[in-house]
Amino acid sequence: MGPDWRCVLANDLDAKKCETYRDNWGDQSLYCCDVRDLDARLLNQPMDLYWASSPCQDFSLAGRGLGLSGKQSGAFSAWIKLISNAVASGYAPRIVAFENVTGLVSRAKGRDFSHVLEEFIKLGYSVGAHIIDARSFLPQSRPRVFVIAVRNDFHVPQTLVRQVDMYSEQPLLQKYVANAPAIVKQNWVSWFLPEITKRSCDISQIIDSRSPHKWLSPENTKSLLSIMSPANLKKVTDASLSGKRRYLTLYKRGRPLQDGVIRQRAEVRNDGIAGCLRTPGGGSSRQTLLEITGDKIKARLLSPRETARLMGLSDAYKLPEKPNDAYRLTGDGVAVPVVRYLRQNIFEPLAMAEELHDAA
Repeated sequence: MGPDWRCVLANDLDAKKCETYRDNWGDQSLYCCDVRDLDARLLNQPMDLYWASSPCQDFSLAGRGLGLSGKQSGAFSAWIKLISNAVASGYAPRIVAFENVTGLVSRAKGRDFSHVLEEFIKLGYSVGAHIIDARSFLPQSRPRVFVIAVRNDFHVPQTLVRQVDMYSEQPLLQKYVANAPAIVKQNWVSWFLPEITKRSCDISQIIDSRSPHKWLSPENTKSLLSIMSPANLKKVTDASLSGKRRYLTLYKRGRPLQDGVIRQRAEVRNDGIAGCLRTPGGGSSRQTLLEITGDKIKARLLSPRETARLMGLSDAYKLPEKPNDAYRLTGDGVAVPVVRYLRQNIFEPLAMAEELHDAA
């Protein structure tokens, strides 16, 4: 968030993530516990912004589709209760941001998304949302929906609001807004965000030459190639025929074949962009890196530092020592440049506009 912002309360359930937080930022305002057990009185202080990225398992493709009724993503309800208590105590935050996978918008025909927005509306907020993919800033495909709610008594300058349909380039949100409940439409804010100047991002830019992971043996690499479909194997062949050094990434996934039996497949990306980072739990595979130079093909796991770079973290950021702890941290995180983009274009202009409005 930059030097003009001060964190007065941070919370996470995962002990390893809390340890990493302390290593990088200290523990002055960190509370390592389930959000359901957080003391509501801690929020009874003036705050400009609340931010939450609740567990996404029940909304994601890897989950069981339980939505807000699921144990993980249901943590949202506990967070809303905390905000409700703060509002009742006279400490309503000016801005609330909520991030999750885009499955939140599409699941159950938008009913879960409507529930999230209506909870903010009931607390006295206007709501809006935007889908931003980290690949606009980094070589990683990571689309996420960002809900931004602003208190109704807060001055919102018209320069921050679109006067025309802003979702022609975001069909998922366009479809949702067209069919949203009346209360959502009445309290909807079409936030204006400037067009992102897309950078020339390529996976080669994040390669860690000191990776602790050894390259697989030729036999194991051949075994990896053997579980590719013809279409995925062609991507490898095309990269090989180019004669240039190319980096591709892949995930192992369980896919049902024609006989209905689920078998493991290696699915490749050859567009210079890594697949969306995931956590290594729940049977999820870790992402593999392929280095291809002519007919020479090497494979290894992405290193923890490479995943950190894919999230926009600097090399000065201290990662957990154990690789799986680092994968869990980066796979659950929010891409740094996306947060910076929202800070520069919505959070800070809103805060500055309110100060000028009050002064006038």
